[in-house]
Amino acid sequence: MQSTTRIRAAAVAVALGLFAALAGPGNARAEDAPPESTTVGDVTGFRAEGPVYRLSAGPAEARVSFVSEETFRIELAPDGRFTDPTGDDIVLPQGKAPRTRWKDRGDRYELSTDEVTLRAYKKPLRFALHRADGSRVWSEAKGLSWTGDTTVQTLARGAGEQFYGAGMQNGRGNTSHRDKTVQVAVDYNWNDGGHPNSVPFYLSSAGYGVFRNTYAPGTYAFTDPVTTSAKEQRFDAYYFAGDGAKDVIGQYTDLTGKPFLPPVYGMEVGDADCYLHNANRGERRTLDALKVADGYVENDMPNGWMLVNDGYGCGYEDLEETAQGLKDRKMELGLWTEDGIEDLAAQVKAGQRVAKLDVAWVGEGYKFALDGCKDAYKGIEDNSDARGFTWAPESWAGAQRCGVQWSGDQYGTWEYIRWQIPTYAGATMSGLAYTTGDIDGIFGGSAKTYTRDLQWKMFLGTTMTMDGWAPMDKQPFRHGEPYTSINRDYLKLKESLLPYQYSYAHEATKSGVGMVRPLVLEYPDDPEASTEAAKYEFLSGEHFLVAPVYQDTTERRDIYLPKGTWIDYWSGRTYEGPTTIDSYSAPLDTLPLFVKAGAAVPMWPGIRSYRDRTASSPLAWDIYPQGNTSFTLYEDDGVTRQHRDGKYATQRADVRAPVRGAGDVKVTINESRGSFTGKQSKRPYEFTVHTGSEPRSVRLDRTLPRLTSEAAYEAAQQGWWYDRDDRGGVVHVKTAPLRTDKKFTVKLSGTSAVGGKKAAAAAVLSAPTGQEAGAGTPGQVQVDITAGSADLSDASVTLQVPAGWKSTPAKVPGRIPSGATRRVAVEVTPVKDAEVRETRLTALARYRAAGDARTTEQRLALSVLPPPPTGQAWASDLVWLSETNGYGPAERDRSNGESGAADGRTLTLAGTTYEKGIGTHADSDIAIHLGGRCTALTADVGIDDEINGYGEVAFSVEGDGKTLWTSPKLTGASATVPVDVKLDGVRQVRLKVTDSNGSKTGDHGDWAAAKFHCA
Repeated sequence: MQSTTRIRAAAVAVALGLFAALAGPGNARAEDAPPESTTVGDVTGFRAEGPVYRLSAGPAEARVSFVSEETFRIELAPDGRFTDPTGDDIVLPQGKAPRTRWKDRGDRYELSTDEVTLRAYKKPLRFALHRADGSRVWSEAKGLSWTGDTTVQTLARGAGEQFYGAGMQNGRGNTSHRDKTVQVAVDYNWNDGGHPNSVPFYLSSAGYGVFRNTYAPGTYAFTDPVTTSAKEQRFDAYYFAGDGAKDVIGQYTDLTGKPFLPPVYGMEVGDADCYLHNANRGERRTLDALKVADGYVENDMPNGWMLVNDGYGCGYEDLEETAQGLKDRKMELGLWTEDGIEDLAAQVKAGQRVAKLDVAWVGEGYKFALDGCKDAYKGIEDNSDARGFTWAPESWAGAQRCGVQWSGDQYGTWEYIRWQIPTYAGATMSGLAYTTGDIDGIFGGSAKTYTRDLQWKMFLGTTMTMDGWAPMDKQPFRHGEPYTSINRDYLKLKESLLPYQYSYAHEATKSGVGMVRPLVLEYPDDPEASTEAAKYEFLSGEHFLVAPVYQDTTERRDIYLPKGTWIDYWSGRTYEGPTTIDSYSAPLDTLPLFVKAGAAVPMWPGIRSYRDRTASSPLAWDIYPQGNTSFTLYEDDGVTRQHRDGKYATQRADVRAPVRGAGDVKVTINESRGSFTGKQSKRPYEFTVHTGSEPRSVRLDRTLPRLTSEAAYEAAQQGWWYDRDDRGGVVHVKTAPLRTDKKFTVKLSGTSAVGGKKAAAAAVLSAPTGQEAGAGTPGQVQVDITAGSADLSDASVTLQVPAGWKSTPAKVPGRIPSGATRRVAVEVTPVKDAEVRETRLTALARYRAAGDARTTEQRLALSVLPPPPTGQAWASDLVWLSETNGYGPAERDRSNGESGAADGRTLTLAGTTYEKGIGTHADSDIAIHLGGRCTALTADVGIDDEINGYGEVAFSVEGDGKTLWTSPKLTGASATVPVDVKLDGVRQVRLKVTDSNGSKTGDHGDWAAAKFHCA
C-alpha cells in the first residue's frame, strides 16, 4: 500500500545520484582530522587599475572591483590565479563602474566611492567596510583563510546583529539566523530542515548583504564570529551596503537579475497529474485532463493551468486538442520536463505555456539546473508571444529571473503546514519572489489539512495542487462539503485579489522584493519581528498579515501584530499593535487574516478567471481609511511580453482620512497613465470603505443617492449604502462607468477613520471553545460581550446560522459597564438532519455606546453531534466525529484496503474472522461521541493476518483527552490482544493506532468486534 511512495523516493534518489552524494564531504567520519588551514598574510604589493584594485600577500592575490557606489566584489586566489566558474551565468552585465579613489593610510589602504570606503589593512590583509560618515558596516575578525578545498571569511558579529537569507531554508528564514548554522547547497531534502533552492546570499540587519559568486556548496555559521565557507579553493563575493534589507535585496537583484513577471494565469492556482497510463489511477488518456478541468468549471472554482504529464514515465498525446480544450475552459497547458526540453519548441507551438522542471532531470551541478530554468523560460518565449513561466524544485542564485521555486514532494499533514509558513517568507530575503509548496502535499493528506493549507497559500503569489500520489485526487472539490464551499471561497478571494497581487508582482521586477514578506522586512526596528513570536505568520504585500492555522483546532494562538492599527478581515475588529492575540477564534472556514489600517486594496469582484473580465467589468477598492495613504495599481494585458516595451498602465488611489475618530474621508482615483491592448477606456468602480460610522452624505461631483438596503444597492447603477451589520460598519459605494483617463474623488462627509468615531468605545465579542449541539435538539451557544471605553446599552446578540436552523436573538438586560464582560446564552436548534461536523456560526451584537449605534461580530465553531449510542453498539455502525488514517479511509467491517471506501477484505486476526470491526492503517485516529452514556469498550486488536507477519503498531483508547488504555507493541506475528476499557462518564472517545518502529509498511491495525456497552 505504500508502494507509490517507495517507488518515487527510490526513483528520485537514483536519478539524482543521491546515494553517492550522501557519502560526500558533508558525511565525513568523526575521527577524520580537520584539514590544515592557511590564513592570508601581510600585504606585499598594491596597484590600482581604475575601479579595480589588486593586493598581493605573498603568492596569494586579492582583487577588489567596484560595481556601483555601494556594490563591490572581493576575490582571493591563494595561488595568484583568478578563476570564475560561474562566468556570465549568474551575474548580469552591469553598467559603467563608479568613480573611485584610494589612499594609503599607513596601516591600511582605503578604497572609496562617494558612499562607502573599503579598508584593506596591511598586517595581515584584512578588510572592513565603512560608510561615508565613517560608521562601520562590517569588519573581518581575521583574514580570509583556506584549506585544500574550502575558503572561509570570518566577520565580527554585532551585539544585536541579525541575519537572513541563504535562499529557501525549509522551516526557517523569516526569523533571524543568528546563532544558527545554515547550509547552502541542494540537498534534495524537501522536509523540515532541508534546503532546496538554496542561494549563496545573506543579508544583515547592520545594512549589508553578501553574495558568494560560486556554484560551490557552502556553510554559513552566524555565530560569534560569523564564518561563511564555500567548498572551493577560491574566494569570490559581492558586497552590498544599503539603507535596509529592501535596498540590499534590490542591489543583489540588480546584480543577479530581477524576478520575472508571471502571466496572470500563473498567479491563479494550478493543477498537476499524469493522465496517460497513470499507474496510480488506472488507464487514462491525456484528454481526460479536460474532465478534471470541467470539475473546476462546474464547481465554480478558479484554475489557471494544468500539467497533464506529471508522473514518472508519463507521456502525452493529443497535445494540441488538449491545449485548446483547456483554453476553452479558461486554462493553459503545462508539461513536466522529465525527459528534457529538446521538444519544447514543438510543445509550445502546440499550446504549452508552463514548464515544470524535473528534479531528476537537473543532473549534476547547479549550472545545469540554472541553465534548464533559463532555457525552458526562453523556449516558451521563443516559440510564442507568451511570457516564460517555469517551476523548479532545486535551483540557485539567478533562478528568480526565470522561475517559481517550490519546496518539493511533501505530505499533507499539520506538521508540513507548520514549517512551510516561515519557509516562503524567508526565501523573499534572498530575492526569490515566487516560492511555494503543493497544496496538502502530494502524499497523504485529509480534507481538513487540504482546506487549511489552501487558505493561506492563496496569499502566496503562486501555488498548485498535485494529484496521483495520494490515496485520492487532490482537486479542491474532491472532499465534498463543507470543504468544497470553503475552498471555493478562498480560491475566489485570491482571484478577486489578483490586481493587488499582480501590482506587487510588477513591483518585484523593479525592487527585487517579493510580495510574501517576513514581518522584519517591513518592521526592522521591532524587536519581536526577528524572533519566534513572528515565525508562523507573514505579510502578503504591506497590507495583509496572515497567521495560518497549523493544528487540528478551531483557534489560533499567539498571533503577533506589529506597530499600527490592524483590522480583522472577517469581523472588522481593530487591534492596536504591538500586541499579541493570545487566542483567535478560527473555525475551519476562517483563516486568521488582518489588514493594516490605511490600506487601499484593488480587487476584481465576482470572477472565476481573469478571462471573465470584460470592457465593462468594475474595479473595486477595499479601503480601511486612516491618515493619508495611497496604492498604485499596475495593469497590462496579463499574458504577452508587450509590457516590456512600455505597454502597461498605472493608476493611483489616494485616501485622505482622519488619523483617529470623526471626520471626512476622501478617495481620489487618479487618471490611468499608459496604455496596453485591452485597456478599459471607462469602467464602473465599487468601494467598500470600512469606517464604522455612517456618513451624512457621499459625493461624486454631486451627491450620490443613498440606498436603504442591500437589494436596492445591488439593483442601482450608482449610489451608496451603509451596512451597519457588515464588519462593524461598512460604506458601500458604486459608480456608473467613468473614464479611466480622468481622475475623480469620492467624498464621504461626516464619517470617520476605520474603527468609528469613538473606536475605543467599540464592544468585543468572544465565545468559549468546544461548544456543542445535537442535530434537531434545542441548545444554547454561549457568547461573551465586553464593553469598551464606554458603557453599553440596548445590547442584543443574534446568531447567523445555516439554512433550516433556528435561533432566537438574546436581549442583554440593563447596561454593561465599561470594561465589563457579560455572558449571553443564545438559543439555537440545528436542523434535524444537520451533518455531524464542525459548523461555523457568526454572532452579531447590536448595541449603543458613546451615543452611537454600533455592531460587532465574531465567528465561532459549533460541533454538531449525533445522538449518543444506546445498548450494545458496534463502533463500526456509529457516526464518527472525525477520522484520519494512514492510507485510504478507515474501513467499517473490513480490513484496511486501498484508496477507496469498502475495498478492504474480511477482518482476520490470528486465524479468526470477524463480521464487525474497524480496519485501519497507522497512523489512525477515530473520534466517537458517547455523551457520557457508555460504561465500557470491548474489542480484539492486532495486525490483520493479510499482512503475513509484517508491521508494528500500538493501540490506544483516549477518553475526553486522557489516555485510558494502551496496548503493548504488536507485530503481524503477535497474538490478538483483548480490550476491555471502562468509560464511565466519557463524552468523547478516540481509537488510535500508531506506528511504533518508524516504518508504516504493513501497519494494518484492526479493532475487531469493537463494541460500546451503553445505557
